[in-house]
Amino acid sequence: MTISTKGRYALKIMIDLAENGDGSYIPMKKVAQRQGLPHKYLEHILPVLTQNHIVEGQHGKGGGYRLTRKPEEYTVGEILRLAEGDLAPVACLECGAEPCKKVNECRTISMWKNLQSLIDGYFDGITIKDLTRNGENNTSGIDISFLDAAL
Repeated sequence: MTISTKGRYALKIMIDLAENGDGSYIPMKKVAQRQGLPHKYLEHILPVLTQNHIVEGQHGKGGGYRLTRKPEEYTVGEILRLAEGDLAPVACLECGAEPCKKVNECRTISMWKNLQSLIDGYFDGITIKDLTRNGENNTSGIDISFLDAAL
């Protein structure tokens, strides 16, 4: 599993909107400038976020984008799944994958399922608020205590 540019940029957009949002719409041009992201690339990410009601947009003067919920109500896992489509470590565990004909004799399937649980648990345990400058946690303080139970 590799998190693509699309996934990383989606997180940067969400963090920027969380840090700079006060309920008003923020022009995407400003987000792109602050984050050093190509504006054209963001035009491919924002429709996914908007269609899934993660952000809402308004066109015209005073328009832009804003979060639809509080930053602490979004998980990194939710955003990455929307941007990436799936976080499965192997193709046979991807959403919509055809069932593997060898699953009953596969000696590694439980390992891959456990890894997927760890990935999901980790990313679902981090909120957008955690990643902001004002977050209760930052990347050095993210709780990984769930790993003990999973192992």
